[in-house]
Amino acid sequence: MKKNNLQKICILGSGGHAASCIDLIESTKKFEIIGVILKKGDKNIKKKFLKKYQILGNDNDYKKISKFCKNIVIGISFYKDLSLRSKIFKDLKKAGFKLPIICSPTSHVSLGTKIDEGTQIFHNVTINKNVIIGKNCIINSHALIEHDVAIDQNSQVSTGVIINGGCTIKENSFIGSGSILRENIIVKKKSFIKMGSIIKK
Repeated sequence: MKKNNLQKICILGSGGHAASCIDLIESTKKFEIIGVILKKGDKNIKKKFLKKYQILGNDNDYKKISKFCKNIVIGISFYKDLSLRSKIFKDLKKAGFKLPIICSPTSHVSLGTKIDEGTQIFHNVTINKNVIIGKNCIINSHALIEHDVAIDQNSQVSTGVIINGGCTIKENSFIGSGSILRENIIVKKKSFIKMGSIIKK
């Protein structure tokens, strides 16, 4: 697809998750990444992120940047406190940004699945029938989400997680890599499930 047919998009953040988001976005072939916005606490990057992407400014420049680039992706995971992603999401919306759903073409998303804005579906994810995923979630590579699962906003499902049918993941929850949830489990909001956990009740 020619560049002039692509939607412009920018990334907030300059760490590992931002790099992963760039790879995800590029895989869709729907967007032109025009640059990166730095967040407080980011290392001082004077030139370009990954030696390629322009630094557009910092989090004090949201309104200015949103005038020439409406689409943005949150490239920060905040896995230890996902409520911080919620705050950033609200700040970006207030500044006039749109947060599109980004889904890898290598993932299978069943027809009828409902996915809300700002959610990122990484590579080789399988999402089966009647799944609902809220705003601003991260579903990382090789996750399996079975039928009738509900994942509330600002939650993160890490690499290789298996969530069996009928489970509910409440908002601001983190499911660590390789974890397995038995069917019909309810995960309370702001839960942190460590890597490799097996949740049976």
